[in-house]
Amino acid sequence: MLKMMHQKGVTSQMLFTAGFASIGLSFASWMLSKKAEAAGIDRADRWGIFIGEWAPTFFALGTAMRMEEHWRGTDVEEMYEQRETMRTGSAMPVG
Repeated sequence: MLKMMHQKGVTSQMLFTAGFASIGLSFASWMLSKKAEAAGIDRADRWGIFIGEWAPTFFALGTAMRMEEHWRGTDVEEMYEQRETMRTGSAMPVG
C-alpha cells in the first residue's frame, strides 16, 4: 500500500500535515457542534472524537512513508531485489 501511495505522489509530509489538520478539525468540529447544534455536548464530543481518531492513523502512515522514502533513497531496494532473485533462483547472485 505504501509503495502505491508513494508512486501516486503522496509524501510523508502530506500525511503528517493531515494528522495535524485532523487535530485542528477535531477541535473546530467540537466547538461548532457545541454551539450550533441543539443536540448538546454529547454530540459535540462524539464529533470531536470521531475526527480526532484519524490523527494517529495519519501519523502512523506518515512515519511508515518516511521510512519508505528513506529506503527508496538508499541501496536497500537493490539489496531486496538481489535477495529475492537469490531466493527464487531465477538468476545467479552477483558478487
